[in-house]
Amino acid sequence: MARTRSTEAHEKVLRAALGLFGERGIDATSMDAIAQASGVSKATIYKHWADKEALLMEVMIFINGLDREPEDVDSGDLCADLATVLSRRPPDRFDADRDRVMPTMIAYSAVHKEFSKAWRHRAMEPPRQCLKRILRRGIERGLLPATLDFDLTMALLLGPLTYRRIFQREAQLKSHDIGPKVAEAFWRAHATVGKTRLAGKPRKRK
Repeated sequence: MARTRSTEAHEKVLRAALGLFGERGIDATSMDAIAQASGVSKATIYKHWADKEALLMEVMIFINGLDREPEDVDSGDLCADLATVLSRRPPDRFDADRDRVMPTMIAYSAVHKEFSKAWRHRAMEPPRQCLKRILRRGIERGLLPATLDFDLTMALLLGPLTYRRIFQREAQLKSHDIGPKVAEAFWRAHATVGKTRLAGKPRKRK
């Protein structure tokens, strides 16, 4: 199906904003500059986005692959399902874009608290909900204790990934995904049965 002019304009603005945010920073990038770089009128841009922060949010959603709800997994293997969710990563094709934008995004979020809160919710809540669904199934099937503390479990599962993303980026790029190891460690510590099994392989990214 051929793309409409509206769709093409939308994508042009996203890509122009992405380039300018990475090059100039977010605060230094105006909607006028985005309009000029994209070749799309500012009036048209405001038909798609209420303001620059709305545009920034969509740019971040776009390059982090958050434009669709993550697929739920229920393979029948609880540990493998946890490993699958913990191994999900943003699209490879935007790696360079994220490297350019994330430093200015972090600086912007430190000052603009409401945007920071909205971004954290948008980025973290989908995987949290996926993990919670898996954990609830584990409890219902008698594989995990009914007394499982969900908040503590989220910290145990997501903490190692956050630490590695921030402090061990080079190691992360050169080594295998840590997701299955985190899932296996959690399983060994909390599963009521089958503690000696190995975590299944996560599904390949599309």
